[in-house]
Amino acid sequence: MQLYTVCAAIPPDGLLPLLLDSGTENKGLLADPLYLGLRHKRASTKDLDSFVDEFVVAVQELYPKCCIHFEDWKGTDAVRLLAKYKDKVCCYNDDIQGTGSVILAVLYNALKISKGHFKDQRILMFGAGSAGLGISDMIVSALKLEGVSEEAARNQISLFDVKGLIEPSRTDLEPGQKLYAHKHAPTKSLLDAINSIKPTILIGTSTVGKTFTKEVVEAMTKLNPRPVIFALSNPTEHAECTAEEAYNWSGGKAVYAAGVQFPPVKLGGKAYLPTQANNVYIFPSICLAVYATESKRVPDELFIAAAKALGDQVSTINWTRDCCCRPKKTSSR
Repeated sequence: MQLYTVCAAIPPDGLLPLLLDSGTENKGLLADPLYLGLRHKRASTKDLDSFVDEFVVAVQELYPKCCIHFEDWKGTDAVRLLAKYKDKVCCYNDDIQGTGSVILAVLYNALKISKGHFKDQRILMFGAGSAGLGISDMIVSALKLEGVSEEAARNQISLFDVKGLIEPSRTDLEPGQKLYAHKHAPTKSLLDAINSIKPTILIGTSTVGKTFTKEVVEAMTKLNPRPVIFALSNPTEHAECTAEEAYNWSGGKAVYAAGVQFPPVKLGGKAYLPTQANNVYIFPSICLAVYATESKRVPDELFIAAAKALGDQVSTINWTRDCCCRPKKTSSR
């Protein structure tokens, strides 16, 4: 709510925070006398969905012009609930669509540095939860607007999770993951997947720190003159690699962005300015657009338009300094 008002001037009296508590399986929290949440085990998926449905129906009755901002849901719940409601009511999930939009903006500008064409990219997503799927789906939507078929767009993206590459022999895949299960030999090695798929872009949403090792960065650099590497997990200790590691291991060739802000890196007499890809650059503007227009839905096209507008805020000077998505300074007017 604070960010909506500070960043987009949304009147505070038009905002209402609600916390839906479905319980927890954390025994430590359940035994903690200072725990403020409900002291019972997590509700079943059936009960949770039933309750959320009652909530959504009540919102439509009481506040028919309300936009529901889903935030901080467990990955599988987030994907399922967004798919259920996005075409029925005015709602969006910032962790899925907001993340996808800001990464799309960073990607547009990264390609201005690497001189690549959007339609020609091969993307390896390291992390197949709600964030990874949200980014993947947003990229697919953007490619479709450029005339690429949905099947061809999905074929440009491969997913890799804690159990290895997402491919058809896997029996543990969620519906959203199955869409990216392309024919490939099973592998649990990220390095092997890189050498086989030959991605131009490597995106980390795994929340597992230090997984983009020196060997991984060197493999991406061997395959690409300007490898695009986004280490998006946060906080800092969860970042797949630091800016310093990415620049040093790639000899300054990596086009890098992270989910946290890293300091500038000096290498070979040059200063590299790593970008922070943060949803705050996107979701307040989305809310302002919905608030101003009384939108009945929040389609992906709105997030893609926001991504392009954000990308246009970065000056050509910043492109040459490898800053993919930090908006240029503007006057207070």
